[in-house]
Amino acid sequence: MKLLVYSAKDFEVPFLINANKNIHTVSYTKDALNAETAIQAVGYKAVSIFSGDDASSVVLEKLSDLGVRYISLRSAGYNNVHLRTAQKYGLKVANVPDYSPYSIAEHAVAQLLALNRKITLADRQVHSYNFLQNNLMGFDLNGKTVGIIGTGRIGSVMAKIMHGFGCRILANDLKPDYRLVPLYDLTYTSVDQICQESDIISLHIPLTQENFYLINKQKLALMKPGVILINTARGALVETKELIAALERNSIGGYCTDVYEKEKGSFFKDNSADGIKDGQLKKLLSFPNVLLTPHQGFITKEALTNIAEITFENLNSWEEGKPCKNELSLETINS
Repeated sequence: MKLLVYSAKDFEVPFLINANKNIHTVSYTKDALNAETAIQAVGYKAVSIFSGDDASSVVLEKLSDLGVRYISLRSAGYNNVHLRTAQKYGLKVANVPDYSPYSIAEHAVAQLLALNRKITLADRQVHSYNFLQNNLMGFDLNGKTVGIIGTGRIGSVMAKIMHGFGCRILANDLKPDYRLVPLYDLTYTSVDQICQESDIISLHIPLTQENFYLINKQKLALMKPGVILINTARGALVETKELIAALERNSIGGYCTDVYEKEKGSFFKDNSADGIKDGQLKKLLSFPNVLLTPHQGFITKEALTNIAEITFENLNSWEEGKPCKNELSLETINS
């Protein structure tokens, strides 16, 4: 099968080459998929895309007209794919649902520790030969209440880690995993109670129409003044405008994030020469109690190996006419 890999990153290409095992004819482009770059897929039966690619109705129609029949995502999230249109044109779509929950959960914890213990500030100071300890105070995680919204693969690992720190765990999920209750002394409750009682809140849910801007003005108003909010899931789970307002009022303690609601145009590229035009993102980055990383939670050797292998497992299933266990459809995601 001829495959075009969009948004190909230099660091992931070796993993993809190794996973392919010379079975498919693969080309790589650093360009993201959009209405203009879709034309590059001429002559390809399949494309592979990342979470920042545009697989909207218009783009999918173009891909179908060009003869593309398969779309293999290199991500768990698929909110960038208009599945209804994919089904309309007979495009088969599959994701990578379980590449490494540890990579994301561990990144969330790393961000929490770095922000809480002022690691970035301390590193910057000592590299300027300033060894004073002013403004470096944090707090113990032991004994704190951690609210975890979403206890699937990633959220359950987050619960395990925070339980290891000696934290009280509150959780919320549409489909609670009650096996976690005795394992981590976890209590399922409402999102509102999580907001009211938690010292730390971590988001681990996919983005849907129902939870768009889950963390909004009302939810932020419920939170403790010193709460640290962590988002390694999807940017639009948090209403950035209201988050900025809360940060300006000092009504929350800090924000750790690996994602942003409007990543297109700023993320996945080097903007150091020309800067960025997104005023809201600039404002967010101006706060000393905001730690933002460039959607890098998945970048571990283990995760990239699994992403590459599952990407080609999906393609192999389609090529061989076998059922693809990771195939997405309106029926499967709503079941």
